[in-house]
Amino acid sequence: MHSHVSLLTDYGLHDEFVGVMKCVITDLAPHARITDITHGIPAFDVRAGSLALARAIQYVPPGIVIAVVDPGVGSNRRAIAIEVAGGRGVLIGPDNGLLASAAAMAGGAERVFELSNEDLHIEAPGTTFAGRDIFAPVAAHLCNGGAIEDVGLEIDSATVMPGLVPIPTVEKHDSYGDGLRCEVTWVDVYGNCQLNVGPDEIAQFGTTVRLVMGDDVRSARVTSHFAEIDGGAIGAVVDSYGMVALAVDRGSAAETLRLSAGDAVLVFTGSGDGQTSAVSIRSAK
Repeated sequence: MHSHVSLLTDYGLHDEFVGVMKCVITDLAPHARITDITHGIPAFDVRAGSLALARAIQYVPPGIVIAVVDPGVGSNRRAIAIEVAGGRGVLIGPDNGLLASAAAMAGGAERVFELSNEDLHIEAPGTTFAGRDIFAPVAAHLCNGGAIEDVGLEIDSATVMPGLVPIPTVEKHDSYGDGLRCEVTWVDVYGNCQLNVGPDEIAQFGTTVRLVMGDDVRSARVTSHFAEIDGGAIGAVVDSYGMVALAVDRGSAAETLRLSAGDAVLVFTGSGDGQTSAVSIRSAK
């Protein structure tokens, strides 16, 4: 029997959506503990929700995870439950790419069920609040010791929509040679811009790298000590998830470089040309 439910949504906190969903869970399963991962995913941004859930999943306690970023709610998109970690975890949400990456991070989908048993759902006047009417009562069912087989038909895990995590690709430039096309996967509240590469992948370009961001070209020195960065320069930081993030000490790299999630950052071996700023690979504070 599960006793913990974690929530990740794009509902925000201005409306009653999150509170109502929690009320349904606690009404049906009073013993359940509920943790908010975040409700600040940008509206309808399945990709951002998928990446946030993948980042967080390794720290989530055993139990149920409800993830809701669901622009297709009420349509023929499936609602699913993915069993992971030998049954110690169940991911519940829409089958739109939101859950797959987190399931992979948790060891892979072991069994997948469509939430087709309407007896477990709340009767509602409309079909646009699956978090309240489907996901929350199904989670409560599992918290009350109900079998996952009761939630609906088991489906082939290979049919689950894959995750939306981007991978870096090789980039060849007429002037700069062979490089790597990276992507900003996440801009946090401080303006740090996480890239979809680790420090070892960046290190292949030597001690000087060239960062190309649209029309902005910067030669950057990779250093091992934060103290070697001049004030106001850009740093390449090994963040708390082990990925490289562009950062400005006590400032916003997103504002400085005019970067947003999804933007491309091309990395090449540098030569000292262009606008220069020191880049340091260091541990995040």
